[in-house]
Amino acid sequence: MSARGVLSGVTFALFTIAIYTSGVLTGRASTAGRPVIEKVDPSLFAKVEDSSKPFVMAAKAAEPAVAHLIVTKLIRYRDPSEEFFSDEFAQRYFRRRMPQPRVGRETSMGSGVLIREDGTILTNAHVVKDASEIVAKLPDGRSFKATHFAVDEEVDLAVVKIEGKDLPVATLGDSDALEVGQWVLAIGNPFGLEHTVTTGIISAVRKNAGANQEDFIQTDAAINPGNSGGPLIDLKGRVVGINTSIYSKSGGYQGIGFALPINLARRITDRLQKK
Repeated sequence: MSARGVLSGVTFALFTIAIYTSGVLTGRASTAGRPVIEKVDPSLFAKVEDSSKPFVMAAKAAEPAVAHLIVTKLIRYRDPSEEFFSDEFAQRYFRRRMPQPRVGRETSMGSGVLIREDGTILTNAHVVKDASEIVAKLPDGRSFKATHFAVDEEVDLAVVKIEGKDLPVATLGDSDALEVGQWVLAIGNPFGLEHTVTTGIISAVRKNAGANQEDFIQTDAAINPGNSGGPLIDLKGRVVGINTSIYSKSGGYQGIGFALPINLARRITDRLQKK
């Protein structure tokens, strides 16, 4: 390498070090060895439109009608000696010694949304299936025991009925009008954290032409265990879907969630209530 090339390399290195340490390119420019932090006039914030207002208003509109569901199921525990007593000979001669079935209680949580003043709550079938008791806890502090419920396991929808006065009711939207890229909010009780709101967009609207009508809304709004059955709402606070499931290899949120379109949920609700 020539002397001129070496000199050029050294000069460039010294120039780069000088620029970096000065902070001109890195934003660390300093005076007397102290960082220079540009101050922002607080009055400037008043001139900037708060883009979060539609999200706040939508959440406030829908949240009163979102229920925290506490579900109790009776679980039968199998006795190890049951297999012996299942034999006809044992049942005949050792009837008095046959073990009595043991029953325990299992509690789980989910979400739901009130859609009618008569106390109709929509949630997922997997949330309430085989329940012996369902308690719906509302944001205003009131709790109600469900009088009955019905499920459609094929589409994972359940209708739960409670009885009460002045029940809050969510406004239903039109899921057929949804567009990819549209903002939405998911409201529910992930991991028991009541009335949690997350936001995202409509990632896809998938419609299957099969007889099972497996239509669903795909969203990247965070949906976690406990969110199941809660509403997916648009920026006008209208329910456009019922949060149902997630695609995940870890069991937690990975940016792909699914909701049952509210138009389909309406039709199934009418059918279930006629039974």
